[in-house]
Amino acid sequence: MISVGVVNADQMLLDGVGAWLRLVDGIRMTASSRTVDGFLRDLAFPLDVIVLSLFLTDGSDPLDNLRRLLFAGRVLTVGDGACEKLGEQTLLAGASAYLTSEHGLGVLVSTIRGIAKASDEAGLQQLERRPNLAPQERAVLVAYASGLTLAAAARQIGVQPVTAKNYLARVKEKYRQAGRPTFTKLDLAARVREDDL
Repeated sequence: MISVGVVNADQMLLDGVGAWLRLVDGIRMTASSRTVDGFLRDLAFPLDVIVLSLFLTDGSDPLDNLRRLLFAGRVLTVGDGACEKLGEQTLLAGASAYLTSEHGLGVLVSTIRGIAKASDEAGLQQLERRPNLAPQERAVLVAYASGLTLAAAARQIGVQPVTAKNYLARVKEKYRQAGRPTFTKLDLAARVREDDL
């Protein structure tokens, strides 16, 4: 079963997509919200695919919304035909796919299935290339990749910032040796998501 979350400002659309997906074999909408804040606050576990509307009525930044959701699952962004450039930017920032709202629900379902299948295939390959992280390395990775500063991540796990920095350097080196280069905070968040950390 593919678990799907939807973030869209239109409550009628949320209700409609949820009802429609109940009729689709193998896919269920298990979380929804009109804002990213609300979605993340109520989310209890990562999802297979999150469908994110680029324009929410709370005035939040579309790319910031995407970055915040990447920690919770693979993201499919949706916008209107006038924001194609922004859609391309979301792909560069880590979205798995971009659709315009002119597409029908059938295209939405096939795209969700494609993202979930690619995720499963990548996951099988990465099981063999997952580095063996020490508990403290893993703890600082998860804290830092979740959006904390390095200093805040260090405080959370009870070490000095310089120690946390060393842990992160070792994490990056282990991922490099595993053939999965990791340079930026966004890369670290992707590795956390990919490896279900």
